[in-house]
Amino acid sequence: MLLGMNIWHTTPNIDQINQFSANCMVEYIGIVVTEVGEDYICAKMPVDHRTTQPYGLLHGGASVVLAETLGSMASQMVVDSQRKMVVGLAINANHVRSAREGYVYATARAIHLGKMTHIWEINIVNEKQQIVCVSRLTMAILDKE
Repeated sequence: MLLGMNIWHTTPNIDQINQFSANCMVEYIGIVVTEVGEDYICAKMPVDHRTTQPYGLLHGGASVVLAETLGSMASQMVVDSQRKMVVGLAINANHVRSAREGYVYATARAIHLGKMTHIWEINIVNEKQQIVCVSRLTMAILDKE
């Protein structure tokens, strides 16, 4: 991981990041960015009727949405958004434990920041800081046309 250095091309503004997600799935399921550090970004997501499966457990797909959302936001802030755009290329997720209520919290950190790809590790924990999901996201960096 790339620790201890500022990786952002764009100065992160949490309010602007959250406003950018209005009127799409991110807002609908309640994902909110909560913190941006020099080399990481954090968000929370409620465990409620929007994010659970019929047994009342956090839906694995909701964890994947949280992971891809956070990694995508991070990648976009790393590149020059006037010239580049980012799109998800691959994601995997290991669901370690379930959650039934409250919130889950995700932290994304870069593993690789190349010219054509970024790789992010996203860890999702419950309110007791127990790991719920570990995900790895690969982003493709494309020229805007």
